[in-house]
Amino acid sequence: MRFVTCLIVILALLPCSQARSASQADGADDLSASPTIVFGFVGGFVRHDDMVHSVVQLAALLRKQSPSGAIVKTFQNHDGANAYRDILTLLDTNHDGTLSVAEKHAARIIFYGHSWGASESIFLAGQLGKENIPVLLTVQVDSVAKPGQNDVVIPENVAEAINFYQTDGLLHGAPKIRAADAARTRILGNFRISYAAVPYNCIDYPWYARIFMRAHTQIECDPKVWRQVGSLIRSILDSSAKARPGH
Repeated sequence: MRFVTCLIVILALLPCSQARSASQADGADDLSASPTIVFGFVGGFVRHDDMVHSVVQLAALLRKQSPSGAIVKTFQNHDGANAYRDILTLLDTNHDGTLSVAEKHAARIIFYGHSWGASESIFLAGQLGKENIPVLLTVQVDSVAKPGQNDVVIPENVAEAINFYQTDGLLHGAPKIRAADAARTRILGNFRISYAAVPYNCIDYPWYARIFMRAHTQIECDPKVWRQVGSLIRSILDSSAKARPGH
């Protein structure tokens, strides 16, 4: 009788075990579909979709040129909370409402931005770091710290960071970024761009930008700077695509 009872219990447990195995297999498949996320942040009070600005132009170009599986979006610099929620949703590949250690580890995230947008990029990277979510790259272009934010110290969950800045105007970016943990973050460089002898060519910008933020907007519409930014991001996107299962 005891043997029969044990046999019934074992048979009753088999479907659960098989379902658990299937669920684990589905989870592994979901992880392979985790997208590479590229979020750009505009400066000042610029709209997230204003094509006059290089942050938005680069995002449009990346959408055309990036491998499949990449999610490229732009945000206003005060919209970091929505960007954060988007990231958590995109990383939750099995849609159970929580992020597993594996889902966090599978994250492939790139942030870039200009002015306050650059500052927001670093702040958001730090928020993700509190959840042990890694960031592949942060790119700052003439980064200006928002109130209550530190755009100079790169959080330890960021693998690589790079900084472009100018010092010719009243408003200019942070001249040097540094890693919170040099063993975990590689600073690719702090590159100063001079516009002292360069004619102003941001003709589509508002009059007040041309008068009061001349050099600050000059770096924001400098095609040479943004070609470098785009090239760096695309190289990481290509590497991430090759590292995905099936490649």
